[in-house]
Amino acid sequence: MSATVEIDEANGVGETLSHGVANSNMGNSDSKEIVALTYPIAAGENSYEKFQKLHVTDMGGSSKIDNIRVWREGALGGAAVHLANVKTTEYAGAPTYHQPVATDSSLAVNAVPTSEPASANLGIGGALDGALTAAGSSDYLCHQIQTDPSDTAGSSSTLHIAFDEVA
Repeated sequence: MSATVEIDEANGVGETLSHGVANSNMGNSDSKEIVALTYPIAAGENSYEKFQKLHVTDMGGSSKIDNIRVWREGALGGAAVHLANVKTTEYAGAPTYHQPVATDSSLAVNAVPTSEPASANLGIGGALDGALTAAGSSDYLCHQIQTDPSDTAGSSSTLHIAFDEVA
């Protein structure tokens, strides 16, 4: 039996954590599961940061979860960039939650890869070689979309999160 895994998201001033969010849509609201058309990112503006983590709720028959890889596919349009705290080397450790902002993120500073990385780029316990051997969570993935004033609205991309699971 495989592990049971969900994506959790924190929002608000006091780190209100929601379990098993249905989507990672980015927009001009610090809310979970937003409808992007209702909360569009205006050209030249940023989305609010998203603070999300991989949460293993039950190990099932697995003994270890590790090697978390995050990437996206699909065009953002114009000069827009999708930034995050992901890195395959010189990982800065587990970021501390703060109320998400729509100004340039101090944590989401690296481009989210557009293909699956060969190794972990999101840590567990502050390290890329970290592992879960019981129910628990990864470090926060802090990510944000930043746009240019000349960008056109209407793009979409898909965020992928993969991990290794040892039986």
